[in-house]
Amino acid sequence: MPTRGILSDLATNFEEYVCDALLAFFMLLLFVQILLRQFFLYSIPWGEELATYLFVWFAYLGASVAARMSAHNRVTFQFMFFPPIVKKVAEAFADLLWVAFNLYFVYLSYEFVSRMNPFWKSQTIGLPMKYFYMILPVAFTLMSIRVLWNNYQTLVKGVEIRDPEAEEIEALKKASAASSAQQS
Repeated sequence: MPTRGILSDLATNFEEYVCDALLAFFMLLLFVQILLRQFFLYSIPWGEELATYLFVWFAYLGASVAARMSAHNRVTFQFMFFPPIVKKVAEAFADLLWVAFNLYFVYLSYEFVSRMNPFWKSQTIGLPMKYFYMILPVAFTLMSIRVLWNNYQTLVKGVEIRDPEAEEIEALKKASAASSAQQS
């Protein structure tokens, strides 16, 4: 794969790769913690705290992955009654409101993190808490970028981005219809 393709893939799936690594690491950490407790009556003092912080980072970056895939929960039932152009405009407007909220939250969370007392440290790890709270502005910025990119793809390039679950449900309906047609 050429370098440009690797960089493009990394930029497209960055959050997903980080989520995979975080999930693997905190699951391994918790597994080791359980083994140590059960068989050696010992536990890593900082293990559970680190696993908790990794899980929080995993959840927020997972929200960014969901934004990239247009898989966030939405109320879209009412759009079935509108012409397609009205549906697109209404969804784009809703996404702009979402981005506005995200950017406001980025501002608030960055202010919170930047004003955080440098002596406020995690209990067992001893790192300043600002490093753990930095996920808030980072994740909401990434979500905003993903939502804006999806709208660019949809409105400018005409690419339809569908929720993977909606695609899977559609495929299951087709498979069910085909199997019931064969049985008839």
